[in-house]
Amino acid sequence: MLYWLTQLSDGGDFFNLFRYITFRAGGAFFTSLIFGFLFGRPLINVLRKKQGKGQPIRDDGPSSHFEKAGTPTMGGLLILISLLFSTCLWARLDNIFIWIVILVTLSFGMIGFADDYSKVSKQNTNGIPGKIRLLLGFIISAIAAYFAATNHPEALQYKLALPVFKDTLLHLGILFIPFSMIVVVGAANAVNLTDGLDGLAIMPVMIAALALGVIAYAVGRVDFTNYLDVHYVPGTGELLIFCSALFGGGLGFLWYNAPPAAVFMGDTGALSLGGALGSIAVVTKHEIVLAIVGGLFVVEALSVIVQVAYFKVTGQRVFLMAPIHHHFEKKGWAEPQIVIRFWIISLILAMIGLATLKVR
Repeated sequence: MLYWLTQLSDGGDFFNLFRYITFRAGGAFFTSLIFGFLFGRPLINVLRKKQGKGQPIRDDGPSSHFEKAGTPTMGGLLILISLLFSTCLWARLDNIFIWIVILVTLSFGMIGFADDYSKVSKQNTNGIPGKIRLLLGFIISAIAAYFAATNHPEALQYKLALPVFKDTLLHLGILFIPFSMIVVVGAANAVNLTDGLDGLAIMPVMIAALALGVIAYAVGRVDFTNYLDVHYVPGTGELLIFCSALFGGGLGFLWYNAPPAAVFMGDTGALSLGGALGSIAVVTKHEIVLAIVGGLFVVEALSVIVQVAYFKVTGQRVFLMAPIHHHFEKKGWAEPQIVIRFWIISLILAMIGLATLKVR
């Protein structure tokens, strides 16, 4: 929205700053961060008043989690509102990729909100049936994948770019749509599975978003893509603003979500943020790199898949409890110890993912 101020510029004044994506990204970060600080506590008070008993606690979970009874959920609303407000304020709204990512984020957030509301109102952990959530997620991601593909350069449409291998493209044709659906829905649910401890999910999401923001900015500049030998996707640079807003909103939320959490992000936050990461990866043609940058989420999801599959076959468990962060809880690790170590792993994986830009 503020980009229109460039029309007041003669090329050498303050208004000219709004032409620069990096300047607007900084503005989006601080706007989202301040929004979180200002409205975090009032929102938590409203959620606590409306929800009463707060988020239901699983009966089969670690015993330490019963101490968190009464903590309100749906705190992802704080991230969502600050993220969308900041993005709409600072980004170019004539950019189709911005709208693809915004609509995926908002749509998955609505699914998560409905699921959280169902859990809180019924005071059980079931929520909306998983099949319905998956169906809605696949429909949303299919629409997003179609518009992303049709707005990519012709040479990249319906193709999968491979990291490290220079100029390598796999032509998936119509299969690009279901592939992208799996990426987006998989990312959303993987983040949701990770959101099990205070502060555990939000920092890895922020780290992944920052890494994807750098990638989006790089692939959106022809000079950078020529130097790095990566595929040029014009228009993706604006996504740095979205990612910066996400990082700022995430920090604002983490202020209240740090142990002991005053609020949980819930499915409202986890599904929307995971969907956002997946859609950014699809738009920037870095779907496989997302599996590296968001490797922690992949491991969390795989731990659940392995646990369920192995139990059905043998009747025994691989982990003491899944997702894997609960396994370490059962082994006696303190919650802050698990959270901080997982943050460190996320940062390492993000750096490895960024390295793929240059390693060719």
